[in-house]
This record gives sequence, structure tokens and C-alpha cells, in this order.
Amino acid sequence: MTVVDTASGVPASLARTLVGDFLPMTIDIERSSGSYLWDEAAGRPVLDMGMFFSSSPLGHNPTPLAHIEAERKLLAAAKMKPSNPDFASRVLADSVSTFRRLLMPEDMPHLFLIDGGAAAVENALKVAFDWKSQRAGTDETNLQALHLRWAFHGRSGYTMSLTNTDPAKTARFPKFDWPRIDAPARGEDGGDDADRAGLSEAERRALAEIEATLVADGDRIACFVYEPIQGEGGDRHLGAAFLRAVQSLCIEHDVLTVADEVQTGGGTVGARWAHEALGLRPDLVAFGKRLQVCGVIGGRRVDDLDTNAFAVPGRISSTWGGSLVDLVRFALLYEYIARENVIARAAAMGPFVRAGLDAMVGSSDGHVTSARSRGLWGAVTVSSRELRDAVLGIALDEYDTVLLPCGTRSIRWRPSLLVTEQELALSFDAVTRSLTAAVRS
Repeated sequence: MTVVDTASGVPASLARTLVGDFLPMTIDIERSSGSYLWDEAAGRPVLDMGMFFSSSPLGHNPTPLAHIEAERKLLAAAKMKPSNPDFASRVLADSVSTFRRLLMPEDMPHLFLIDGGAAAVENALKVAFDWKSQRAGTDETNLQALHLRWAFHGRSGYTMSLTNTDPAKTARFPKFDWPRIDAPARGEDGGDDADRAGLSEAERRALAEIEATLVADGDRIACFVYEPIQGEGGDRHLGAAFLRAVQSLCIEHDVLTVADEVQTGGGTVGARWAHEALGLRPDLVAFGKRLQVCGVIGGRRVDDLDTNAFAVPGRISSTWGGSLVDLVRFALLYEYIARENVIARAAAMGPFVRAGLDAMVGSSDGHVTSARSRGLWGAVTVSSRELRDAVLGIALDEYDTVLLPCGTRSIRWRPSLLVTEQELALSFDAVTRSLTAAVRS
């Protein structure tokens, strides 16, 4: 087996073979802990406010995975990779029981598991297309998914016809021409508070456009797909009143609603699901990332049709139906999260996050604007893409802090659910100092 001579040579060695966009660091997966990655090359900890693109709920090597019994369960599950949709096991049953108890509303009884967030969204779309085709008698070649501008729903199959953030992710790949509506949101473009009671003028215009589309083509539109917060698109918070109004229109026109919670699910926003925090009742929810496994939960109006895709064996499936070891890790992490009221803690940390972001805006001489947050999910907008990228680079190089970009010029926070106020304050300070250095350079 070939071993790279030095830790600093690992990213370059990988890049010669493996497609990726590696940061200039080499993480030690055993020494990393909590909110800190250990950079083996530099020999020091790095504050992580990204958590592997918001996929690590409790940070690195967290307490629930650090005891002998947890390691035994993980190792046992890792030794076999069964076809879960076809071969039942006690391990699978225990993990699914935990998922049902902690994350599934009573009127959403169906669970589908698969690897990958895009595959989760795609299978939610398949359920909706199947449902609409049977309900309306519409030929499947004419079915469409109504969606929003600045959406990111994945990079494969049906999802490429929905994703419209960075052209580099979708250009030159064949796509369907499905109806796309302006997404009035509180984000990079300013806007209104996501929790405001009424509708803004931009929301009323978007709602009118949606209604006109449904009136004209309602028999062809299978579903309305939305992210409660458009993360990749710039941390754009969609208004609760707006989404509830769209939901009502969809019910009126026999169109299912699909909440893409691959990024927002799992507790970061201070609730298990963002759609519940916003008072929404989608028919299908796609999930992934922090939950360790990806998939779809469904019910409500889907069950108005007895022969829906959940009910017909083999209609939607995959070889592995998720990963057994990922399911075990999910159960260990989320049993701890439930037992220790970790999601309530994330909600309680919300005011601290918002105060820190607001302070950053206030001290930036106009270079940083539009602080927005929900729970631990936060972002600010920088005056230009170039300045944003410089800030992120300096924060990593000079202040050992990993942060994530989003949209055209925003910085987003996706910390561990167990992040401390001190760690958050360090990250805010790192961005403030990095901004000062970038502006002066």
C-alpha cells in the first residue's frame, strides 16, 4: 500500500486521482473532536463552523459514539452491507423504530431510505409524479414539478431540472423545462422577516404567478418543491405566510407539496424540521445530511390514493436502501439528541447567534449586511464575491476557522448542535478580523 510521505502532501496526492475540491489541510479523523478538526499537516486544531456541509450533527467524534458499546454496534453493522429493502434485520428494525419515534409525524407513516440527498429528492418527485398521473389521468411525459429560483435540490436526474444556483453544476446537462417561480426571500437581496404575519409585495407577486401557473396547467403539475431556507442559494429564508399560502393553492389544485429538508432537517434550525417551525404540512419530506441517512417520509394527501408509490412493492427502491452502519450511527446520535434535549438547546442559542451576526454587520462599515438566522443556522452577506472569498481564505489561513460560502457573496454558519457560545464568538471574531485584513489588502 502506498503511503503519502507527509501530511501536507495528502490533498495534492488525492487530487491527482480523486475528483474533489480539497481544502489546504489534512484532517486527522481520530484527533478531531467536538467543534474542532485536527489539521495533521499543521499540527493544530481548526474551528469548524461548517460540519462537513452541515452533515455532522454533534461535531467530530462525539460522546454518543465514544463508548465501547457504540463502537461494537458500529463495527458489527460495518462488517455487512445488506440489501435493506429486501432483507430484514433487528439492527435495521431498531434504527427505523428510532427514526419513526423521533422524526415522523403520525400522519406521515411512510419511510423510504436511500444514499444521497439528490436521490432522496428525486424519489419524492417520483412519488408525486406517480400520484398525479393516477389522480388526473395525465400521461407521465407531460408531468412537471413547480419550483423556485435560487433552489438547490441536487445534481442528478430530475433534480438538475430544479437546481438553479450555480450554472457550473447544471450547464450542458439535459434538463426539463419545468415552471420556475421567483422566490421572495430574506437573504442576499434583503427582504422581509420570514416570520412576518402578512405577505410582502414580492410574495404577493410570486403567489399570483404560482396561482396563474396552477390554473393554466394544474393537471400537469404533480408537486411544488421548496426548501424552507434556500441554503446553497444564499441562505434565503422563505416566509412562513407565503409558503402556507402556496400550500393552500396546491391543495385547491390537487398538487402535492414537497419540502426539501436535506439541509434544514435534524435540528440546526432549532426544530427537528424547519417546515414544522413554519407551521407547514407538506405531503412529502426529503431528508439527509445531519440525519446520516437520506430518504423520504410521506403521507397526508399521498394516502388519498391507495395505490401510491409507497404502497406498491418495488415501485421505488434501491439495492441497499441506505447504509446499515449509517442507520446505526443515526440512532446512536439522535437517541442522545432526544435524551439531552439538544434541539431545544439549539433553539435557545438562536438569540446569541443573531446578536453575533448583527454585531458583525454593525462593525463592518457597510461591507457586511443582511444578518439572518434561525436557531444555529446563520448567514451574512458580503459586499462582493471577491471580498467574501478573501475573508474565507484569511479566516482559514490566519485564524484556523472553517466557514462555508453560499449564494453569490454570503457566508454561512453550520455549527455542531453542541457548539458553545465561546466557539461561536471565536468564529464571529475570526470573520471580523479577516474582513478588516481583506479590506486593507
